[in-house]
Amino acid sequence: MQRCLKFVKHLPEFEVNPTVITVDEKKGAYPVLDHSLSADIPASVRVIRTNTSEPFEFYKKLTGKKEIPYGGFANQNNQSLVQKAFNFIRGNLFIPDARVGWNRYAVSAAKKVLQAEPFAAFVTTSPPHSTQLIGLKLKKLFPAVKWIADLRDPWTDIYYYKELNHTTLAKQIDARYEKAVIEGADAILVTSADTKRLLVAKSTLIDSTKIHVLPNGYDEEDFVYPSDPPKDIFCITYTGTISETYNIELFLKALADVANRYPQIPFRLRFVGKISETVRQQVQKAGIDPITELVSFVPHHESIRYLMSATVLLMGIPDVINNFCILPGKLFEYLASNKPIICIGPLDSDADRIIDECGAGRVFHYTGYNKMVDYLDQMARNWKINPNLDLPMVDYHRYSRRALTGKLAEIIAS
Repeated sequence: MQRCLKFVKHLPEFEVNPTVITVDEKKGAYPVLDHSLSADIPASVRVIRTNTSEPFEFYKKLTGKKEIPYGGFANQNNQSLVQKAFNFIRGNLFIPDARVGWNRYAVSAAKKVLQAEPFAAFVTTSPPHSTQLIGLKLKKLFPAVKWIADLRDPWTDIYYYKELNHTTLAKQIDARYEKAVIEGADAILVTSADTKRLLVAKSTLIDSTKIHVLPNGYDEEDFVYPSDPPKDIFCITYTGTISETYNIELFLKALADVANRYPQIPFRLRFVGKISETVRQQVQKAGIDPITELVSFVPHHESIRYLMSATVLLMGIPDVINNFCILPGKLFEYLASNKPIICIGPLDSDADRIIDECGAGRVFHYTGYNKMVDYLDQMARNWKINPNLDLPMVDYHRYSRRALTGKLAEIIAS
């Protein structure tokens, strides 16, 4: 959501005037809502909010849960038979996804504005990938208008795809939709080079030059808090959603071992956001429950404050197939904080390359226990000398939301 929001915020600076078509929040269902981000919508931008049709209220009644599934199923540990049944229904009756009920409303709203006014392009952004089917429909209706498909995450290659328990037929239909989109769009945006490679391999009809790598980024205006690393604790902070697929168990053990080596250093591991029950159990198993702090969802500006008041930042990439192309949006805000980053994920990945290029920390493989211990040990010794471990100015400015929006404006005009 922030990617779309920041594009909309900055496009007028490049003489591109966007109109937004989205769901009326009173009609849709969401895991969380952050109304504070509404302040980023320029007053000049027209926002059209529509009705929708979704099965998630039925899901809550059926499962007895108060919240709908998070991306990656981070809140669905030890799924009941009812939850598994719903996932099966979700994966096979709602293709590509359970948000597809919005499409007829979105197409109707888009037709009205495209018929009434001249537009240079329309952008469909996903997930949910059902939104891309809106693009297919609109391109048939308005072939002269440029269609830009923004795929913030992989489609059929997403790491939790198997959790949807697709039948063979459902997989074939979904793959056919995906292929139609990447072949039919005039331009495609992806967030990482590896995602581009995945898409290019899906069809011999794909012109690789129409696929543009436009990563997520950070908004300079969000960083209003000065850096304030605590002097009395060694605070390792993680922001966002995390589940057992992130495979940080050995990192938790490494932290426990280093904390035992330096009993005089008050370590703290702080999770800000959604943490799965399995990860909570892993924290307890590692014996670091007393030094772990769990903070539930906070507004975005508060999450930035937590970054700026950390000693070190922890990031995880799911230990799944095709994880080389996973480039978490939080990475760029981590970079902008000038804090050392400890990333648990695949080596030689897009995230590893960016962190290394920016001199912003280290990436450790999920099995790299000894290297994790050595790095934490080194940081502990440095902290004893000076509790401010902030980095020199990290070279991250090319990832500002404004700079990236400028590139989008060029793609729209080309």
